[in-house]
Amino acid sequence: MNSTCYCTGWSFVAGLAASVLALPSLAAALTLDEALRLAENNAPSLTAQDAKIQAATSAAIPAGELPDPKLLLGVQNYPIGGADRWSLDQDFMTMQMVGIRQEMPNSDKRKARIEVADATVDRAAAERQIERLNVRQSTALAWISSYSVERKDALFQDLYKENRLLSDTVRAQIAGGRAQPADAVTPKQEAAQLAEQQDDLIRQRAQARAALKRWIGSAANDKPVGRLPEWPVDTSGYAHKLQHHPELAAFAPMTREAQAKVREAEAQKQSDWSWELDYQHRGRQFGDMVSVQLSWDLPLFPGSRQNPRVAAKQAELSQLEAEREALSREHTQQLEDELADYERLNRAVRRNQESLLPLAKEKVDLSMASYRAGKGDLNSVVAARRELIEARLKQIDVEEQRALTSARLYFAYGEASR
Repeated sequence: MNSTCYCTGWSFVAGLAASVLALPSLAAALTLDEALRLAENNAPSLTAQDAKIQAATSAAIPAGELPDPKLLLGVQNYPIGGADRWSLDQDFMTMQMVGIRQEMPNSDKRKARIEVADATVDRAAAERQIERLNVRQSTALAWISSYSVERKDALFQDLYKENRLLSDTVRAQIAGGRAQPADAVTPKQEAAQLAEQQDDLIRQRAQARAALKRWIGSAANDKPVGRLPEWPVDTSGYAHKLQHHPELAAFAPMTREAQAKVREAEAQKQSDWSWELDYQHRGRQFGDMVSVQLSWDLPLFPGSRQNPRVAAKQAELSQLEAEREALSREHTQQLEDELADYERLNRAVRRNQESLLPLAKEKVDLSMASYRAGKGDLNSVVAARRELIEARLKQIDVEEQRALTSARLYFAYGEASR
């Protein structure tokens, strides 16, 4: 008796533990905000951009400094003939020399180099902002897709329940003599078709999680929870914020960098100079000497040397300005396309909610009522149910597409302009 109670008690505890572990509410959950936080903290591309900024900042420190001085060592007037040949201290002209030379680039060139370095740092920071928004946008898009797949999965569970109810209804109709025995096969066919559609859903879930895993790692395996984001779409305001798009804003430091390179090339027309100080040691019977000398570059042929470099840098600047204009037009087109698509999807969501879904459900109810009354056939019921299933799936699809479009607009023109 005690043994039976003991075993039954352990069975109860084991069953309870299994039930608790199986509860979906205790499974790890992933909200959109958490996904965005993980992406910003873990995205390797942002780590690479941070390293790029650090590299540019470090490279800017010596940009305006003088070149390293040069140490000079040598022997001057070393005799290789005559009575004092091969001697370092017999001939009064032979000197052992040690010296230092410092090159002095002109001030405009050094100033331009500082401007180039500073603009490079700003450019790296702008590129980091572009990548940050790209990471956040891509993470949001992947989360929305993953969340929509889970919505479809929940819908399929409801569809299976409805299929079992249909099967019970058909059996009752057959038992009452109001349906043919062959009708019993129809609910099974519908269940098989649902399973076939769910197989494709399993593929979609794997793809959505793989896309999300790229940005947040293993946390992508957690179930997305919450609701689809509802970012406000400011149709008129976005057009005014177009020039603040991160990719366009990055052209400001890029232009400053190109302009500074033009000034650096123009500074090549000015002379650099250098100074040199030498100490010359001679034989004991002769006095040591000190030499000082100055030298200047002579840019005498700018037409074949400096001017082509200036022209090349000016052409690069013109190229940059043209590329910015081309990108601005491209983003203008994209913005107009996205806004038009958002309005279309908005109408589609409302139409589904207010018309298509209620009508499809009403058609199913009427077909089922006629079938139960013996006035309709099962094929009409199944056809109406198929239309309702497609309408439900379409509703999830259009809501997903609207959320994806809203995310692209928000991260490009809403969050980016803050």
